[in-house]
Amino acid sequence: MTLTNRDIIELTAWRRKLHQQPEISNEEEKTAKEVVDFLADTGPDKVVTGLGGHGVAAVYDSGKAGPTVLFRSEIDALPIEELSGVDHASQVPGKSHMCGHDGHTAILAALGRQLGRERPARGRVVLMFQPAEETGNGAAGVVADARFDEIAPDFAFSLHNLPGVPFGEVRLKPGVVNCASRGIRIVLDGKTAHSSMPETGVSPMLAVSELMPLLPALGRGTFADDDFSMVTVTHATMGEAVFGIAPGYAEVWATLRTRRDERMAELVAAAEALATRIAAEHRLSVHCDYHEIFVASVNAPDAVEHLNRALDEEGVPRSEEALPMRASEDFGIFGHKAKSAMFFLGAGERTPSLHNPDYDFPDDLIPIGSKIFMRTARNLLG
Repeated sequence: MTLTNRDIIELTAWRRKLHQQPEISNEEEKTAKEVVDFLADTGPDKVVTGLGGHGVAAVYDSGKAGPTVLFRSEIDALPIEELSGVDHASQVPGKSHMCGHDGHTAILAALGRQLGRERPARGRVVLMFQPAEETGNGAAGVVADARFDEIAPDFAFSLHNLPGVPFGEVRLKPGVVNCASRGIRIVLDGKTAHSSMPETGVSPMLAVSELMPLLPALGRGTFADDDFSMVTVTHATMGEAVFGIAPGYAEVWATLRTRRDERMAELVAAAEALATRIAAEHRLSVHCDYHEIFVASVNAPDAVEHLNRALDEEGVPRSEEALPMRASEDFGIFGHKAKSAMFFLGAGERTPSLHNPDYDFPDDLIPIGSKIFMRTARNLLG
């Protein structure tokens, strides 16, 4: 189950190649082709492309009855200008792998190498290279694709590197590990007017000023509570950037966040009711729509037990510290189809934070992440 020195050198070089040519969510066509080409020598029994957009599923089948175990990585990058200064920095202006999805992809490719040399004794392993994690529509697109029914995993596992945690340590627990979230866009329509006669129009200015503090006030509880909810105003725009026109249009954007999926429906209803009431008071029409929808990521106890066994056998330290997280992760929807669990792999206490412009995935995590996944696969399938 061990990677050779040559494997590690080649996987590291490939990770850095991916890093230099990032593609953001829903644009990962070349990255998907890179995955297919890199795995070709491992001889997967089936490769499904175009899953939920640009997703790739590589299947390694024993030919014998048994569970199907899926391991997932993300392949999308972020619209961030890289400032890391590394030799393999992004060559695409304004786009970069500032979340480490290039490293997660290399970890899955490492499994492909090992499974290519020795298939599982029973069942199947599916390596799922998922698109569009950052926008929340990638996993949903994958599981909604009719061809996903051919994969039908019994178990699904994933990881994410985590700066701020000691290098190589794992954070893992059963239950909620990532919050549900969604972006709400509130559109307010009135009527423009000359700025010298604002009374002849219908301005959204007062409505926007009222929504700004009242939306966050919808949150309740502390993060330790199952009923926790949080609203963060992230953006607002109003009218045109001119001095002669009183505005007739505005948008307010906010992120709604809850620990439980059930609580999200209540928060959505409260936000819409607030927007409707304030719009009516100011003679405005209102429309709400939703973006970047993430369900809560909930680790199934059975799946966590399998990961814990692998961590014990590989001598990887772990704790439940720092879990759950307020941040969202679209792996959660795989838990609606299989017993799933995600763990977080320490990237080092001095590593720049995720989404920072100077972040770079630590290559030495590739063999650590892959041995945890491979041990889990072998324990389940032999």
